[in-house]
Amino acid sequence: VEHKLQALEAQFKELDFTKDNLTQKFEHHSKTLASQAAQDELWTAVLAVKFTSMELNILYSYVIEVLICLHTRVLEKLPDLVRGLPTLASVLRRKVKNKRVRIVWESVLEEYGLQEGDITALCTFFIAHGNKAEHFTAKVRQMYIRDVTVLITNMVKNQALQEGLLRAVQVIEKGKAVRAPEEQKSFLK
Repeated sequence: VEHKLQALEAQFKELDFTKDNLTQKFEHHSKTLASQAAQDELWTAVLAVKFTSMELNILYSYVIEVLICLHTRVLEKLPDLVRGLPTLASVLRRKVKNKRVRIVWESVLEEYGLQEGDITALCTFFIAHGNKAEHFTAKVRQMYIRDVTVLITNMVKNQALQEGLLRAVQVIEKGKAVRAPEEQKSFLK
């Protein structure tokens, strides 16, 4: 009886260990699926919104200016890596494996009041529309539209894309994105 109890106890430990492993794998898989679903939703939203060419050029101008601004700021903080980081894409690739680049990238995002989700939305917008849009200077943008935030909030229903575009406008017009108090609280948790 004692041996049987020990054998059963060993089997339960093994089953418990297997259960923990499976739970961990399922949680990881669930996070991956949720991330893919959010990416699919973002791409659908970016491709579904029908902007006029003028609206598209105005939004593209904000997006490209923010992306250039971020890249430039990273290079200012990492002058010894200027040749190795010729594009924002190179910064985004290198930050995954290079801790120094990642720390600088995160500090630059914080400096401008941005988060990774904002950059994902802006890069998605850039990839989807960059080939058919042109850059407008601030003066030209203001000739065509008084308040671009109204355009964004009325036309863009996807929250991640809307927030990313609104923050891009804030960074370009005010130098930093400002988060709503409830967003700051959830960001700090």
